[in-house]
Amino acid sequence: MKRGTPLARWLVILLTMVVAGVLMWYSTMEDNFTLHAGEVAPRDILAPYTQTYTSKVLTEQRQEAAARAVANVYAPPDTSIGRRQLERLRAALTFITAIRADPYATQEEKLHDLGAIKGLDLSAEQKRYLLTMDEARWKAVQQEALRVLETMMRAPIREDQLEEARRNIPAFIDLTMPDKQAALVERLVAAYLAPNSLYSPELTEAARQKARQAVQPVIRTFRRGETIVQRGQVLTPADIEALQQYGLLRGSTPWQSVLAPLLLTLASVLLVALFVALSRPLLAQDLTALLIVSGVGVVFLGGARLLVQGHAILPYLYPLAAYTLLLSLLFDGETAMLLTLPLLALSFYHFPRGFELVIYHAFLALSGMVLLSRVQRMRTFFGAAVGMAFIGSMVVLALRLASPDTDLAGVLTLVAGAVFAGAVASALALVMHYFFAPWLGQVTPLQLLELSRPDHPLLQRLLHDAPGTYQHSLQVANLAEQAARAIGADALLVRVGALYHDVGKMVAPQYFIENKPPGGSNPHDALSPWESARIILNHVPDGLALAQQHNLPQAIRNFIAEHHGTMLTRYQYAKAVEQAGDERKVDPADFRYPGPIPQSRETALVMLADGCEARTRAENPTDEHELRRIVHATITERIREGQLSDANLTLRDLKIIEDTFVTALKGMYHPRIRYPQVPKQRGQATIPRSEAAQALMDAVAAAEAGAQKTADVHDSSDD
Repeated sequence: MKRGTPLARWLVILLTMVVAGVLMWYSTMEDNFTLHAGEVAPRDILAPYTQTYTSKVLTEQRQEAAARAVANVYAPPDTSIGRRQLERLRAALTFITAIRADPYATQEEKLHDLGAIKGLDLSAEQKRYLLTMDEARWKAVQQEALRVLETMMRAPIREDQLEEARRNIPAFIDLTMPDKQAALVERLVAAYLAPNSLYSPELTEAARQKARQAVQPVIRTFRRGETIVQRGQVLTPADIEALQQYGLLRGSTPWQSVLAPLLLTLASVLLVALFVALSRPLLAQDLTALLIVSGVGVVFLGGARLLVQGHAILPYLYPLAAYTLLLSLLFDGETAMLLTLPLLALSFYHFPRGFELVIYHAFLALSGMVLLSRVQRMRTFFGAAVGMAFIGSMVVLALRLASPDTDLAGVLTLVAGAVFAGAVASALALVMHYFFAPWLGQVTPLQLLELSRPDHPLLQRLLHDAPGTYQHSLQVANLAEQAARAIGADALLVRVGALYHDVGKMVAPQYFIENKPPGGSNPHDALSPWESARIILNHVPDGLALAQQHNLPQAIRNFIAEHHGTMLTRYQYAKAVEQAGDERKVDPADFRYPGPIPQSRETALVMLADGCEARTRAENPTDEHELRRIVHATITERIREGQLSDANLTLRDLKIIEDTFVTALKGMYHPRIRYPQVPKQRGQATIPRSEAAQALMDAVAAAEAGAQKTADVHDSSDD
């Protein structure tokens, strides 16, 4: 643990508050775009909440469409126009009559004069016919032309209908009239037929205004989470109006919308600081832990505010639960959840379906934390991913099935998102734990699995240089691991710590009894008690040196340092007192392990397993009663000497440990069946026993007879 000064710790808190505040402010401002109609939307913009409003833009568009649909309005037929056109026709007829009757004009002059009549378009043949027809026919033509023109001018004729009216003139001419005369009437009437129903701007505008007023106001509703505009969409005035209604256009955000997230940020950081200071003083004093908690939290907050915000599916894919899993692995579940809740509030503040997202991610985090509460194997992370995916899917279904705007495809997409979030959060937590745990002096399951491999260089060296110690470590590891599982301790850590707890013995393996062949001489007999004790005690600092040389984590080094605590090498101490003749002349410190005493349940389990295994192997009990006596005596001695004072083991734990040790040791050191001597059959040759075989059998017998005497040389609790 890296302790920082109070100033440094407060600077971390202040920096966290500033960075989180800037993220919240920037993400709030980022939601307010500078956009105009005709521009392209930079990303999907979702409605942050449900809102209904009257769209002035769409209403005006519909009103203008209704007004444009109104045809031009014309005034009723103007009779004065009809009278004027009749007078013009009479004047023209009178002029033509005069031309016909002019005795002094030549034929060519008369034809020229007829062509000079404005608006009258007669062919040359019609002109000649007009000049040559008799008076009766000419009079009939005049009367019919005046009648037809008067009749047609009584009906409304608009400007756009004039050509159609001229085409209809033959229908009004008397059918008994000859064709030439009828054609002449048609030309005369067409020349003076004129529009008599004129366009009225006033009436037209009145009709259009009435059409506008008949249009109902357009009501728009956006549900929370609904897409207002899609990325790449060309914005219309209606889109701009919708963004303005939600205050999403820069310059339209009130100051309250900026102040609110900043106040929430301040409250969240202060709440976390108070919790850490009052409930987790050790965490508050650890500058490295504060940096991890605040730094990783700010990173996840930034991802939510800058990358996820504004999307419909990404909030459900975001692996925010990885932060909770990391804190639960590094510290504890209560710390993880109490630090996660403010982060959830900040991350999904003002999101569409923000409350739903907080519930969803809280369930993901809580389920993952529970499933990872006892991480002992890598498969635990896989199980956590599956469990989180299942819980997340159920939460999504529970929240979305009750919504009226839910579709099956959308629900299935979000369920797939929950599966993805669970898998990624678990994997990300594994990676981050592997990276950050060494900063806090912790060890990860991945590291433990790597260290437990038999091909690890240090274990390989132990197997080669001290095979008896290696076998002893395996027995202690099996014994301690079973007890750890029984009391709920970290079984994987216990097993790996037990494998390495005696690595220091490989420096001088010949001085430890488990590495001596049966019947061999005891090298301690030739040493003084002080020298003998020094060699035995040195296997702890030697082990720590080897651990440092091989970069073993601190958690494993603790097993090396604490598995003997501050106990005495009693055999050597007793010999020293015997040689000195007075106990006061012998300093117990010369025969005491450097310690410290076990600081955790895990190191205490290895201490107890180490002592029980050594004494059981040395005393070789014949029944379960003797075995329980040995185990109980070993545990009691550790308690009496204060070696378990800091191990946080309850009396119930110790009872479970004792029962577990007895059961396990009974399986390890069960009595062997003595095979009967096979009688020699007739004719069977006697196989002579070699001198080497006889020597080996004698050595085994001697070893069994002297097991109790040599046990005290072992560096276990009997030392």
